Amino acid sequence: MLSTPPTSPVGITSIIADVTPKQLDSYAKLIYEKIGVTISPQKTTLLSNRLRRRLRATGLATYDDYYKLLKKAAASDPEWDLFLQEVTTHETYLFRDQAHWDWLRDKFVPEIVAEQKAGHRQAQLRVWSAACSTGDEATTIACCLADRLPATPAWHVEIVGTDVGAGAVAQAKQGAFSERAMRLVPRAYRQRFFEKGTAGACASLKAPYREMLKFSTHNLLEPLKEKAFDLVVLKNVLIYFDAASKKRVLTQIKRVLRPGGYLITGAAEGVSDLVGDFESTQGWLHRWPKGK
Repeated sequence: MLSTPPTSPVGITSIIADVTPKQLDSYAKLIYEKIGVTISPQKTTLLSNRLRRRLRATGLATYDDYYKLLKKAAASDPEWDLFLQEVTTHETYLFRDQAHWDWLRDKFVPEIVAEQKAGHRQAQLRVWSAACSTGDEATTIACCLADRLPATPAWHVEIVGTDVGAGAVAQAKQGAFSERAMRLVPRAYRQRFFEKGTAGACASLKAPYREMLKFSTHNLLEPLKEKAFDLVVLKNVLIYFDAASKKRVLTQIKRVLRPGGYLITGAAEGVSDLVGDFESTQGWLHRWPKGK
Protein backbone atom coordinates (compact mmCIF):
# COMPACT_ATOMS: atom_id res chain seq x y z
CA MET A 1 0.00 0.00 0.00
CA LEU A 2 1.34 3.39 -0.95
CA SER A 3 1.51 5.97 1.78
CA THR A 4 0.30 9.50 1.20
CA PRO A 5 3.21 11.92 0.84
CA PRO A 6 3.58 14.59 3.50
CA THR A 7 1.87 17.87 2.87
CA SER A 8 4.05 20.35 1.02
CA PRO A 9 4.53 23.95 2.10
CA VAL A 10 1.69 26.32 1.30
CA GLY A 11 3.78 28.04 -1.31
CA ILE A 12 3.90 24.91 -3.44
CA THR A 13 0.23 23.91 -3.32
CA SER A 14 -1.07 27.45 -3.80
CA ILE A 15 0.35 27.86 -7.32
CA ILE A 16 -0.82 24.66 -9.00
CA ALA A 17 -0.80 25.05 -12.78
CA ASP A 18 -3.83 24.29 -14.92
CA VAL A 19 -4.15 20.66 -15.95
CA THR A 20 -3.53 20.11 -19.66
CA PRO A 21 -5.91 18.29 -22.04
CA LYS A 22 -3.30 15.55 -22.42
CA GLN A 23 -3.12 15.05 -18.64
CA LEU A 24 -6.92 14.99 -18.36
CA ASP A 25 -7.03 12.35 -21.07
CA SER A 26 -4.49 10.24 -19.17
CA TYR A 27 -6.57 10.45 -15.99
CA ALA A 28 -9.77 9.62 -17.89
CA LYS A 29 -8.12 6.52 -19.33
CA LEU A 30 -6.84 5.49 -15.90
CA ILE A 31 -10.33 5.79 -14.39
CA TYR A 32 -11.72 3.72 -17.25
CA GLU A 33 -9.08 1.04 -16.74
CA LYS A 34 -9.75 0.83 -13.01
CA ILE A 35 -13.55 0.92 -12.78
CA GLY A 36 -14.90 1.10 -16.34
CA VAL A 37 -16.40 4.58 -15.91
CA THR A 38 -16.18 6.92 -18.89
CA ILE A 39 -15.46 10.60 -18.25
CA SER A 40 -17.33 12.56 -20.92
CA PRO A 41 -15.85 15.74 -22.42
CA GLN A 42 -18.53 17.70 -20.54
CA LYS A 43 -17.07 16.46 -17.24
CA THR A 44 -13.45 17.51 -17.84
CA THR A 45 -13.88 20.78 -15.92
CA LEU A 46 -15.25 18.83 -12.96
CA LEU A 47 -12.36 16.36 -13.19
CA SER A 48 -9.88 19.24 -13.32
CA ASN A 49 -11.31 20.83 -10.17
CA ARG A 50 -11.32 17.52 -8.29
CA LEU A 51 -7.75 16.78 -9.32
CA ARG A 52 -6.64 20.15 -8.00
CA ARG A 53 -8.22 19.30 -4.63
CA ARG A 54 -6.35 15.99 -4.43
CA LEU A 55 -3.04 17.69 -5.29
CA ARG A 56 -3.54 20.12 -2.43
CA ALA A 57 -4.54 17.31 -0.07
CA THR A 58 -1.54 15.13 -0.89
CA GLY A 59 0.96 17.97 -1.16
CA LEU A 60 2.15 16.86 -4.59
CA ALA A 61 3.38 19.60 -6.88
CA THR A 62 2.21 18.43 -10.31
CA TYR A 63 -0.59 16.47 -11.95
CA ASP A 64 1.98 14.09 -13.39
CA ASP A 65 3.22 13.30 -9.87
CA TYR A 66 -0.30 12.49 -8.72
CA TYR A 67 -0.93 10.39 -11.82
CA LYS A 68 2.18 8.33 -11.06
CA LEU A 69 0.97 7.88 -7.48
CA LEU A 70 -2.38 6.51 -8.65
CA LYS A 71 -0.84 4.41 -11.40
CA LYS A 72 1.36 2.59 -8.89
CA ALA A 73 -1.30 2.33 -6.20
CA ALA A 74 -3.15 -0.91 -5.60
CA ALA A 75 -6.94 -0.83 -5.82
CA SER A 76 -7.02 -1.13 -2.02
CA ASP A 77 -4.86 1.96 -1.49
CA PRO A 78 -6.73 4.68 0.47
CA GLU A 79 -5.75 7.33 -2.05
CA TRP A 80 -7.63 5.54 -4.81
CA ASP A 81 -10.74 5.54 -2.68
CA LEU A 82 -10.35 9.25 -1.90
CA PHE A 83 -9.88 10.01 -5.59
CA LEU A 84 -12.92 7.95 -6.64
CA GLN A 85 -15.05 9.70 -4.04
CA GLU A 86 -14.11 12.97 -5.73
CA VAL A 87 -14.94 11.89 -9.29
CA THR A 88 -18.01 9.68 -8.76
CA THR A 89 -21.50 10.76 -7.77
CA HIS A 90 -23.06 9.68 -4.47
CA GLU A 91 -26.35 11.60 -4.70
CA THR A 92 -28.87 9.09 -3.42
CA TYR A 93 -31.83 8.80 -1.10
CA LEU A 94 -34.28 6.23 0.17
CA PHE A 95 -37.30 5.26 -1.96
CA ARG A 96 -35.91 6.79 -5.12
CA ASP A 97 -37.96 5.64 -8.17
CA GLN A 98 -41.22 4.74 -6.44
CA ALA A 99 -42.44 2.45 -9.25
CA HIS A 100 -39.60 0.03 -8.53
CA TRP A 101 -40.60 -0.34 -4.89
CA ASP A 102 -44.29 -0.68 -5.74
CA TRP A 103 -43.36 -3.61 -7.99
CA LEU A 104 -41.15 -5.12 -5.29
CA ARG A 105 -43.91 -5.04 -2.67
CA ASP A 106 -46.95 -5.76 -4.84
CA LYS A 107 -45.58 -8.17 -7.47
CA PHE A 108 -42.22 -9.65 -6.49
CA VAL A 109 -42.96 -10.53 -2.87
CA PRO A 110 -46.33 -12.21 -3.60
CA GLU A 111 -44.68 -14.21 -6.37
CA ILE A 112 -41.89 -15.64 -4.22
CA VAL A 113 -44.27 -16.27 -1.32
CA ALA A 114 -46.52 -18.26 -3.66
CA GLU A 115 -43.49 -20.26 -4.83
CA GLN A 116 -42.60 -21.04 -1.22
CA LYS A 117 -46.13 -22.13 -0.35
CA ALA A 118 -46.20 -24.40 -3.41
CA GLY A 119 -42.98 -26.05 -2.27
CA HIS A 120 -40.90 -24.68 -5.16
CA ARG A 121 -38.48 -22.77 -2.93
CA GLN A 122 -37.41 -22.41 0.67
CA ALA A 123 -38.24 -19.34 2.76
CA GLN A 124 -34.96 -17.74 1.75
CA LEU A 125 -34.28 -14.65 -0.33
CA ARG A 126 -31.06 -13.07 -1.60
CA VAL A 127 -30.81 -9.59 -3.11
CA TRP A 128 -27.80 -7.73 -4.49
CA SER A 129 -27.81 -3.93 -4.39
CA ALA A 130 -24.98 -3.30 -6.85
CA ALA A 131 -23.23 0.10 -6.75
CA CYS A 132 -25.11 0.70 -3.49
CA SER A 133 -23.33 3.96 -2.62
CA THR A 134 -24.16 4.84 1.01
CA GLY A 135 -26.76 2.10 1.45
CA ASP A 136 -29.96 4.04 0.80
CA GLU A 137 -31.16 1.62 -1.87
CA ALA A 138 -30.32 -1.52 0.12
CA THR A 139 -32.08 -0.07 3.16
CA THR A 140 -35.17 0.67 1.06
CA ILE A 141 -35.19 -2.96 -0.09
CA ALA A 142 -34.93 -4.15 3.51
CA CYS A 143 -37.91 -2.02 4.55
CA CYS A 144 -40.09 -3.21 1.66
CA LEU A 145 -39.30 -6.88 2.27
CA ALA A 146 -39.76 -6.64 6.03
CA ASP A 147 -43.12 -4.98 5.44
CA ARG A 148 -44.52 -7.55 3.00
CA LEU A 149 -42.93 -10.92 3.77
CA PRO A 150 -45.08 -13.07 6.08
CA ALA A 151 -43.93 -13.65 9.65
CA THR A 152 -44.63 -17.38 9.36
CA PRO A 153 -42.59 -19.09 8.22
CA ALA A 154 -39.72 -16.83 9.19
CA TRP A 155 -37.94 -15.79 6.01
CA HIS A 156 -34.15 -15.63 5.91
CA VAL A 157 -33.28 -12.51 3.92
CA GLU A 158 -29.78 -11.51 2.80
CA ILE A 159 -29.26 -8.16 1.11
CA VAL A 160 -25.72 -7.69 -0.19
CA GLY A 161 -24.72 -4.11 -0.93
CA THR A 162 -21.51 -3.40 -2.82
CA ASP A 163 -19.76 -0.27 -4.03
CA VAL A 164 -16.34 0.51 -5.45
CA GLY A 165 -15.80 3.25 -2.86
CA ALA A 166 -14.63 2.16 0.58
CA GLY A 167 -15.82 5.46 2.05
CA ALA A 168 -19.35 4.93 0.76
CA VAL A 169 -19.37 1.36 2.08
CA ALA A 170 -18.20 2.50 5.52
CA GLN A 171 -21.07 4.98 5.64
CA ALA A 172 -23.54 2.33 4.48
CA LYS A 173 -22.52 0.05 7.34
CA GLN A 174 -23.53 2.74 9.84
CA GLY A 175 -27.14 2.64 8.65
CA ALA A 176 -27.59 6.35 9.43
CA PHE A 177 -29.31 8.85 7.14
CA SER A 178 -29.84 12.59 6.84
CA GLU A 179 -33.23 14.27 6.64
CA ARG A 180 -32.61 14.83 2.93
CA ALA A 181 -32.03 11.11 2.37
CA MET A 182 -35.16 10.28 4.41
CA ARG A 183 -37.49 12.76 2.71
CA LEU A 184 -39.48 10.16 0.72
CA VAL A 185 -39.72 7.49 3.42
CA PRO A 186 -43.41 6.87 4.29
CA ARG A 187 -44.37 7.94 7.80
CA ALA A 188 -45.39 4.40 8.78
CA TYR A 189 -42.00 3.10 7.66
CA ARG A 190 -40.17 5.80 9.63
CA GLN A 191 -41.96 4.75 12.79
CA ARG A 192 -41.57 1.01 12.25
CA PHE A 193 -38.07 0.62 10.84
CA PHE A 194 -36.09 3.65 12.03
CA GLU A 195 -35.07 5.26 15.29
CA LYS A 196 -33.64 8.66 16.13
CA GLY A 197 -30.14 9.04 14.76
CA THR A 198 -26.99 10.07 16.56
CA ALA A 199 -23.93 12.15 15.67
CA GLY A 200 -25.89 14.47 13.41
CA ALA A 201 -27.90 11.81 11.56
CA CYS A 202 -31.66 12.26 11.30
CA ALA A 203 -32.48 8.56 11.58
CA SER A 204 -30.87 5.14 11.91
CA LEU A 205 -32.18 1.79 10.75
CA LYS A 206 -33.21 -0.35 13.72
CA ALA A 207 -30.91 -3.23 14.60
CA PRO A 208 -33.20 -6.16 13.62
CA TYR A 209 -33.43 -4.85 10.07
CA ARG A 210 -29.74 -4.02 9.82
CA GLU A 211 -29.08 -7.73 10.29
CA MET A 212 -30.51 -8.29 6.82
CA LEU A 213 -27.77 -6.15 5.29
CA LYS A 214 -24.15 -6.87 4.42
CA PHE A 215 -21.90 -4.30 2.73
CA SER A 216 -18.51 -4.68 1.03
CA THR A 217 -16.35 -3.06 -1.62
CA HIS A 218 -16.54 -4.48 -5.12
CA ASN A 219 -15.65 -3.44 -8.66
CA LEU A 220 -18.57 -4.20 -10.98
CA LEU A 221 -16.17 -5.27 -13.72
CA GLU A 222 -14.92 -8.13 -11.57
CA PRO A 223 -16.67 -11.37 -10.51
CA LEU A 224 -18.65 -11.21 -7.26
CA LYS A 225 -17.93 -14.23 -5.10
CA GLU A 226 -21.45 -14.81 -3.82
CA LYS A 227 -24.18 -17.41 -4.12
CA ALA A 228 -26.99 -16.85 -6.62
CA PHE A 229 -29.39 -13.95 -6.13
CA ASP A 230 -33.15 -13.77 -6.63
CA LEU A 231 -32.98 -10.06 -7.41
CA VAL A 232 -30.22 -7.70 -8.53
CA VAL A 233 -30.75 -3.94 -8.40
CA LEU A 234 -28.33 -1.95 -10.55
CA LYS A 235 -29.61 1.60 -10.96
CA ASN A 236 -28.16 4.92 -12.10
CA VAL A 237 -24.63 3.67 -12.63
CA LEU A 238 -24.42 2.13 -16.10
CA ILE A 239 -25.01 5.57 -17.61
CA TYR A 240 -21.34 6.23 -16.78
CA PHE A 241 -20.13 3.13 -18.67
CA ASP A 242 -19.53 2.68 -22.37
CA ALA A 243 -21.06 -0.27 -24.27
CA ALA A 244 -18.06 -2.55 -23.71
CA SER A 245 -18.01 -1.95 -19.96
CA LYS A 246 -21.79 -2.32 -19.69
CA LYS A 247 -21.50 -5.70 -21.38
CA ARG A 248 -18.80 -6.77 -18.91
CA VAL A 249 -20.92 -5.72 -15.94
CA LEU A 250 -24.01 -7.52 -17.22
CA THR A 251 -21.95 -10.65 -17.84
CA GLN A 252 -20.93 -10.66 -14.17
CA ILE A 253 -24.56 -10.15 -13.11
CA LYS A 254 -25.81 -13.05 -15.21
CA ARG A 255 -23.34 -15.33 -13.45
CA VAL A 256 -24.90 -14.67 -10.04
CA LEU A 257 -28.58 -14.31 -11.01
CA ARG A 258 -30.58 -17.48 -10.47
CA PRO A 259 -32.84 -18.74 -13.28
CA GLY A 260 -36.08 -16.83 -12.97
CA GLY A 261 -34.40 -14.04 -11.03
CA TYR A 262 -34.93 -10.36 -11.75
CA LEU A 263 -32.69 -7.43 -12.66
CA ILE A 264 -33.78 -3.84 -12.05
CA THR A 265 -31.91 -1.12 -13.95
CA GLY A 266 -32.40 2.61 -14.21
CA ALA A 267 -34.80 3.79 -16.90
CA ALA A 268 -32.07 5.67 -18.78
CA GLU A 269 -29.18 3.19 -18.47
CA GLY A 270 -29.03 2.46 -22.22
CA VAL A 271 -29.00 -1.33 -21.89
CA SER A 272 -31.83 -2.24 -24.26
CA ASP A 273 -29.37 -3.65 -26.80
CA LEU A 274 -27.57 -5.68 -24.12
CA VAL A 275 -30.44 -7.46 -22.38
CA GLY A 276 -31.81 -9.39 -25.32
CA ASP A 277 -31.41 -12.70 -23.50
CA PHE A 278 -33.56 -11.40 -20.62
CA GLU A 279 -37.35 -11.27 -20.59
CA SER A 280 -37.93 -7.52 -20.27
CA THR A 281 -41.43 -6.58 -19.16
CA GLN A 282 -40.63 -2.89 -18.68
CA GLY A 283 -37.73 -0.67 -19.63
CA TRP A 284 -36.22 -1.11 -16.16
CA LEU A 285 -37.33 -4.67 -15.30
CA HIS A 286 -35.64 -7.73 -16.76
CA ARG A 287 -36.09 -11.41 -15.89
CA TRP A 288 -33.43 -14.06 -16.41
CA PRO A 289 -35.26 -16.99 -18.06
CA LYS A 290 -35.93 -20.01 -15.86
CA GLY A 291 -34.35 -22.31 -18.42
CA LYS A 292 -30.95 -20.58 -18.27
